[in-house]
Formats: sequence, C-alpha cells, structure tokens
Amino acid sequence: MNKTRIERDSMGELNVPVDALYGAQTQRAVDNFPISGKPMPVQFIRALILAKAAAARANVELKQISESQGKAIVDAAQGLLEGNFMHHFPVDIFQTGSGTSSNMNANEVLATLASRLLGELVDPNDHVNCSQSSNDIIPTTLHVSASLALHEQLLPALTLLVQVIERKAEEVHPYVKTGRTHLMDAMPVRMSQVLNGWAQQLKANIGHLHDLLPSLQSLAQGGTAVGTGVNAHPEFAARFSEQLSKLTLVEFTQGKDLFALIGSQDTAVSVSGQLKATAVTLMKIANDLRWMNSGPLAGLGEIELEALQPGSSIMPGKVNPVIPEATAMVAAQVIGNDTVITIAGQSGNFELNVMLPIIAQNLLSSIELLANSSHLLGEKAIASFKVNEARLKETLSRNPILVTALNPIIGYQKAAEIAKKAYQQGRPVIDVALEHTDLTRSQLELLLDPVKLTAGGV
Repeated sequence: MNKTRIERDSMGELNVPVDALYGAQTQRAVDNFPISGKPMPVQFIRALILAKAAAARANVELKQISESQGKAIVDAAQGLLEGNFMHHFPVDIFQTGSGTSSNMNANEVLATLASRLLGELVDPNDHVNCSQSSNDIIPTTLHVSASLALHEQLLPALTLLVQVIERKAEEVHPYVKTGRTHLMDAMPVRMSQVLNGWAQQLKANIGHLHDLLPSLQSLAQGGTAVGTGVNAHPEFAARFSEQLSKLTLVEFTQGKDLFALIGSQDTAVSVSGQLKATAVTLMKIANDLRWMNSGPLAGLGEIELEALQPGSSIMPGKVNPVIPEATAMVAAQVIGNDTVITIAGQSGNFELNVMLPIIAQNLLSSIELLANSSHLLGEKAIASFKVNEARLKETLSRNPILVTALNPIIGYQKAAEIAKKAYQQGRPVIDVALEHTDLTRSQLELLLDPVKLTAGGV
C-alpha cells in the first residue's frame, strides 16, 4: 500500500502521499477530478511557476513578505524549472473553472520547497499567494504561457517555414505549370508564383499574431478576487509585470482594466481565432501539395514529395503524402480547439470567466501543434519535393484554356470554339487555332507562350 501522511486545510484532514510536495487542497482536486488523466500543459505550469517567482520578488520590494521568504520562494521556483517538475502538478485539466486547484497546487509545492530551504514555515496562502487570487493569477498565467509559446515556438516556426518556401520558390522559378480554378484547367502559372502565394499567406498570419501580442502581454494581475485589487498593494501589479518581464525577457504590462481581463477571455478568443486562420492557411498549402503530388500516374503528378515511409500494408511500392496529411489533421484539430475556446470565452459570468483551464489547454495545444507541423511541412515536404518537368510541359501543351490569350484578337466566342475542338480532338490548341484563324504559327507561338502568359497583361 502507498504510504500517506495527514494534511489539513480549512475543510479538515485528509491523506496525502507521503512523498508529495503538495498538500491538502491539491489532493482534494486529485480526488475530485479523475476525468481525463491529463494535467495542465507543461507550458502553463512553467508560466505559473515563473509568475509565482515574479510575485515573490514584487512582494519583497513592497515589504509584503520578508526578504528571506521571498528568496526561498524564488529559489524553490528556480529549482523546479531546472528539473522535471510536472509530476508535482497532477491536477486534471477538467477542474474548477477558475483554476483555483492548479493555483493552490503551485502554492503548496513552492511552500514546501521554500520551507525546506529556509528552515521555517513558508505558508502557501499567506506567503506564496500573497497579493494574489486564483482569479487574477490564472488568467495572468494563461496570457503569459500563450505569449511565451508564441515567442518561443510558433512565430519562429512560421518564420522558418516562410524562409523555406521562399528558397524553394527561387529554385522552382523556371518551371511553368497549368493553373487550376475549381480544380479545372486554367491559365498557366509559374511554380514560384504558387509558392510565393503561400509565403504571403503565412506572412499575413505572422503579422496578425504580432498585432495581438500587446493585448496578450497585458495582464490581469493585481485585480485579485473580482478586479478591485483587494488585499494587494497598490503598486503590486506594476512591480509584478516588471519582475516577470525580467524573468522571461518578454515585456509584460499591467492591464488597463482588470475587471475586463478577469471577467472575460476576449484576448484568448481573438488569439485562437488567428490560430484558426493560420491553420486554414496550412490546410490550403497541405492540400495543394497533395494535389500536385497525386498519382504519380493517374493523378496530376506535377511534383514528387520525399518518400518517407511505405504507404500501404497491402499495395507494394505505394507511397503517400504523409506530412501534408498530418498537417491537414493538425489544422482540423486547431479549428476544433477554436470552437471550444469560443464556447469557453462565453463563460465570463459577471466578474470571472469559469472555463480558464480548458481555454489554456486548447490555446497552448493549438500553438504547439501548429509550430511542430510547420517545421515538418517545411523540412520534409516543401524543401525536398522534386518537380516533374516533363509532366508540366505535357499538360501545358494540351491545355485548351491557353486560347484565352487570343480573346483580344479573335473574340471570346471564336476562342471558345477553338478550345472546345482542341479538347474534343485531344490536340494542342495551337494546331487547332492555326486551322481556324488567320494567325501564323509564329504569331500563335508568341501569343500562346505559357511563360509569357504567367506575366499577365495584354
């Protein structure tokens, strides 16, 4: 049998594993919420520990706790961050909507470690939680964890993906392919034009995410229970943001209206919406790659993606576009995460949103999934695909839509007749146009040159 010890809180006594750093309130949460078996994300717990360290430093400056108590809390936090700390934070994602259980989990763990370091009692509520409430520290941690994840994971990954795409665009610039609208043959485009279109989509997403960072880095800390700041020093919020900025090297600021930041999660909803937009962009890129790679014989076969693994347990030699498929599934998951966050964002009941843990979980999950899939899509699909030049030339020569270039000379109706005959007879449009217009072959070759047509104009 597992050994236990007796711990006490305001509700009485209960058994806690003898070696656990946490206390009674964490154990109550473990007992009350055996739901998913999944703890809060590691990025969230890391941000929560950093927030507790910043709070301790601010409280020492403001003489709310002693210098020795503050140093012990900060040292305990640093020790946790330098090791494997997640087993000390077992509270399920699906817990009380304020995240109070996770807050007290952190308070109890840090109090235990700080007490050992100091050699005297450091209290989880009076010292570690000084000047704070779960109702401001958890929304703060949500913003901090998402900000750090964007700075450290997603924005660098998207920037790198853009660089990979732009390098590949330079490499494939000489190649011209049949453009497609409605999945049907259309006017020709350069391969580089296709890829640079992807890059611009991603750059727009990066820009929109950067635009949201100031709001995300604006914190609820200092509002305590309902936004009034009861039991917090008037300067605590500003000092806290200063200390957290020093610890993370990211500029965090005191929120302009703490009632809004505690009672709502509009910023998280906005960030999630932009993550969804980014997912939609990645889905488009992934599907374009899948279509261009399709075949290789009975599909478009315009490019050949890197072969990474066997594609079938029964069909020898089959190879599938596994990285674009994985990316498409990530996009679907992120879109689903956004729906959860949207619903959770509606749960700002009076002075507190009560779905904070699931917002944090899904927001951080979306950021991580998009970052990881962006790396893979760039490295194992876009950077390494090969162009099937012979197939591009074959389909271009037979594309009757090239006749569009003749519209200004022979008119739309005549051009349509030529296109239909070329399609019906399976002949190059230039040969049919030669028979049904007064234009010479040299004139037609100039007018129907696919490379020239990718530049637009008349």
